[in-house]
Amino acid sequence: MFCDQAKEYLSQKGLAFQERDIAQDPGALADLKKLGYMTTPVIVIDDAVIVGFDSAKIDKHTVDSNTLGPRS
Repeated sequence: MFCDQAKEYLSQKGLAFQERDIAQDPGALADLKKLGYMTTPVIVIDDAVIVGFDSAKIDKHTVDSNTLGPRS
């Protein structure tokens, strides 16, 4: 439910994002565990990690960014 809300919000804002399904992708699950979380959605914007769907935090961290994705 919250994953769908996050995807819809990011799409409406015109932000590019990488969707990773932890149920289908063991690497995605491993990356989530490395971040220290076992819940979704987890949104990574630059060095910020947003757990759950929080439009205010997404807006705050996307002021200077137009793409989202995992940390390098």
